[in-house]
Amino acid sequence: MAISQISVFLENQPGHLQRVLAAFETAGINVRGYLAADTGDYGIARFILDKPAEALEVLRAQGCAAAKAEVLCLRLPDKPGELARVMSVIAAAGINVLYSYSLISTIIAIHVDDIATAEAALRGQPVDLISQAEISGAGAIC
Repeated sequence: MAISQISVFLENQPGHLQRVLAAFETAGINVRGYLAADTGDYGIARFILDKPAEALEVLRAQGCAAAKAEVLCLRLPDKPGELARVMSVIAAAGINVLYSYSLISTIIAIHVDDIATAEAALRGQPVDLISQAEISGAGAIC
């Protein structure tokens, strides 16, 4: 059972990803999951959205280079080895995984060029910074 993913190509500059997200917000489109990857001067952002067809229209109306693709989404048990097990099944079928990402859209990892400044900017905002201890299981994050 495939779902639609929308990919958009962005110049790797501050604010470009935010403009796409603001356009989704204005159109009432909810981001369920995403991946933003750096490829040098440009990047690619992949989105799982509640209204992918509308999102594609919004992006194209803004002149963005965007495309739709079908992907599989799997819910795995939260225990060691489950991702490896699934990848083994796919590999045994002779299928290549081109990329993958998780869809817990309210807990995200962001790689920035200045972590300390980003942390300072986020203090006082309605977000929780997640610690390594929480990720390691010392505290429940989900």
